[in-house]
Amino acid sequence: MNTPCFGGETSQPCYNGCFPSPFLVSDSNKSQSSSVSVVFGSSHDLEEATSYTLHPYTQFTNHEAIPSLQDSYANFTKAYPPFGNTSEVDRIRSQEYPHLNLSNICFDYTGHGLFSYVQQQGFCPSTSVASSSSCPPPSAAEPPFFDISHKPVNLHTQILHGGQESELESRIRERIMAFMNISEADYTMVLIANEVSAFKLVAESFQFQSNGELLTVYDHRSEALEAMIEACKAQGAHILSAEFCWPNLGIKYKKLKKMIMSKRDKRKRGLFVFPLHSRVTGSPYSYVWMSLAQENGWHVLVDACAFAPKEMDTLGLSIFKPDFLICSFHKVYGANPAGFGCLFVKKSSVSTIKDSAKNPTSLGIISLSPAFRQTDELQEELQSENPPPHEIEEVVSVSPNQKGSQSSSEIVELPTSIESTSSRRGLSSVNEIECKGLEHADSVGLIQISCRAKYLINWLVNAMMSLQHPHDPQTGVPLIRIYGPNINAHRGPAVAFNVFDWKGEKVDPFIVQKLADRNNISLSSAVLQKVRFFDKNEEEREMGIESRVCEVKGLGQCGNNNHIKTERERNECGISVVTAALGFLTNFEDVYRLWAFLSRFLDADFVEKERWRYMALNQTTIDI
Repeated sequence: MNTPCFGGETSQPCYNGCFPSPFLVSDSNKSQSSSVSVVFGSSHDLEEATSYTLHPYTQFTNHEAIPSLQDSYANFTKAYPPFGNTSEVDRIRSQEYPHLNLSNICFDYTGHGLFSYVQQQGFCPSTSVASSSSCPPPSAAEPPFFDISHKPVNLHTQILHGGQESELESRIRERIMAFMNISEADYTMVLIANEVSAFKLVAESFQFQSNGELLTVYDHRSEALEAMIEACKAQGAHILSAEFCWPNLGIKYKKLKKMIMSKRDKRKRGLFVFPLHSRVTGSPYSYVWMSLAQENGWHVLVDACAFAPKEMDTLGLSIFKPDFLICSFHKVYGANPAGFGCLFVKKSSVSTIKDSAKNPTSLGIISLSPAFRQTDELQEELQSENPPPHEIEEVVSVSPNQKGSQSSSEIVELPTSIESTSSRRGLSSVNEIECKGLEHADSVGLIQISCRAKYLINWLVNAMMSLQHPHDPQTGVPLIRIYGPNINAHRGPAVAFNVFDWKGEKVDPFIVQKLADRNNISLSSAVLQKVRFFDKNEEEREMGIESRVCEVKGLGQCGNNNHIKTERERNECGISVVTAALGFLTNFEDVYRLWAFLSRFLDADFVEKERWRYMALNQTTIDI
């Protein structure tokens, strides 16, 4: 194998032939590739096209001066002609996801949607199409799609011996394996309660050698990652982390390369945890790192929770097969974030997992069974059968904390004979459920999905950067600060940003998120970490701005940088940001509405006006 190409202090995907691009097309997709060449070309090509999307303007200092939706879309399609080839997504959205409208603009979902909203309506007919509310939770009278049951088994046993699964679970497993383009000959799929449980399960089950190490590549805090780190520490593993360069948050290449290639016994390496792009900033990371880690004795876990639909069809993972891969699925995009996680374990890597003697039971492994409605007639039949106590098992009712990614669980009890009984009562039609959300992504395909996402996210980033407070053009204060790459052909479909007022002071991300929610726009928030500056002067200057709203553990509000004395305290502080994640079904109007909302912060009195407006509407004080 040729030596991987590295260039510069920060990492970029290698496109010199050493490793394939994450967006190279297969032979079957070559017919589509010519029409979307811009998105797969250089960032310079994309920057040039993007510069025309707001033509003839480059800056806006008044929210009333931004172009209309119609004019903006006309310029957008003129700059990106191939975008018209993605109209199939708009047709699917219109027919199957009518809840995605001006009262429900979603930028807070990650993972893959299993079902369509129209399908959900079949299970929740009382839910209005115009409403953005989701179906009743699984504990309600008519739980949608499926129930989730905890399996008291360890990961090693589950991989080697599996276990009895319902027809519904078998069909969903086969459908997900096909959707993810993962071979059952190479990998075993294990259903996990949620993303946090999946990361923790791998950490608790992985056999670290003496002085083993966990090496992670995350530019943001993650509940799942923190659970993994704590579990690895409990086993005596050393924790290592990549660092990221301010302001574009590219990987500090030299330091990460040194940690991967350290001169020690390769047999005592540990686990390398690696996403292909940041779910918060959209920063892309090269397959080179995964290959380099494998060559130096690391076992690799790929975090695919923020993958775009069909991104597994790229050539990279078919060449560099990771030992573990984690992804997440939610039920309905924009309406029902409940779901589960999936852990894929390479069959040749089973020896790295503790056996049952060392790890008797692994928490988090689940099974799926058909959802049912317990009518009076069915209740009478169940009572007449009087199932013995040993046939009672735990059922996990999933209640999401973070849409499409992480969730908590509530345990209730149901008889295991329910599935067979419901079949006799004609209630097992859920066994025939089609995963229409996956089918929709399959029908559109990798090329069009990637093309659409790249155009929309880069237009949004460019539009955000065009907003300037009304000062002298030479000393103007940008309204929006972008964290991570700006216009970039290879960035992921997410952006991290903050809003700054005319004095250059950051608006609390919580306020931005809450005001967006009151305007029917759902955003998320995050905390950036492991950010490193060029020198101490730059660090003090930037953190002097950022730390006004960030929190340090045990210290409360930072107040100013003088409160942060040690390097450890600076690392704990992080940078609070607002985040927007684009989904497969995001359209131009969604990103335009977000831009139009953010432009209103150009009005110095916008926040105060919103406070008084809601007081007038609700006759009460609104805390924003």
